[in-house]
Amino acid sequence: MSFSAPGSPPPAGRPPYTAAGPYPAQTHPAQTQPAEPYPRQPYPGQPVYPGPPPPVDVLRSPQGLATALTALLSVAAAVNLFSAGANLFAWTLMNDLITDPDQVADDSLDLSDVLTAFAGGFQLLALLGTATVFIVWFHRVRVNGEIFRPDAFTQARGWAIGAWFIPIGNLFLPFRTARQIWAASTQLGPDGSSRPVSTAPLTAWWVVWVVAACTDRVFAQMYKQAETPEAVRDASVVGIVSDLLMIAAAVLAVLFVRKLTAMQNTKAVQGPYAAG
Repeated sequence: MSFSAPGSPPPAGRPPYTAAGPYPAQTHPAQTQPAEPYPRQPYPGQPVYPGPPPPVDVLRSPQGLATALTALLSVAAAVNLFSAGANLFAWTLMNDLITDPDQVADDSLDLSDVLTAFAGGFQLLALLGTATVFIVWFHRVRVNGEIFRPDAFTQARGWAIGAWFIPIGNLFLPFRTARQIWAASTQLGPDGSSRPVSTAPLTAWWVVWVVAACTDRVFAQMYKQAETPEAVRDASVVGIVSDLLMIAAAVLAVLFVRKLTAMQNTKAVQGPYAAG
């Protein structure tokens, strides 16, 4: 789906929005063709027709992806809530096992293992699905941002995807890109002056998500190395904290996605200048 176009005229030197959606931002050089043995010349009086135009970028609405992300993030929050319940059950069993081993049945221990395994599997599936759609959405708003303001970015658009797969770098590189997208998607004032919009939704989501991701890694290591009831109990506590943080991160991610999507929709429809 492409954005519609009317609005106040954009700055000189930039083509207006169009109803069909195309919005030239960058042109790419045509592929080099092998030289012909004889240059082609038109017959006398024959007009010379230009070749096909070079490919151009197109503003595309991120609304559909944002809606899908909202649903997937809600599912991820529900899965993490289930995981928190499984960790709470394991914590209770380990406490009982430490206090009086005879009162804990083997069936309860088996059930705890099954619940933990199911929770981990569901979390992995939810993560893969949500992360895939999120990265597609993130790349789309990055391309739109470059169409809005080509000078707002310090790195190529491919970093909107690649930065997520760089160890340690994925803890700060996507955030920098997100801030630049946010700035590029913000309308100017009616007089062309800067009109900053609070980045609180972005910052809050990113901080909570990074803390949640780090806590989840700590939990994974603790649970993997746990060989005593005390170690399993301690790991379960960290797991509960990690799950609750992931739930909070999912909620904040929904707010961030919806806000940035709304900003781009508004700028595409109204133009680069906010209404007076």
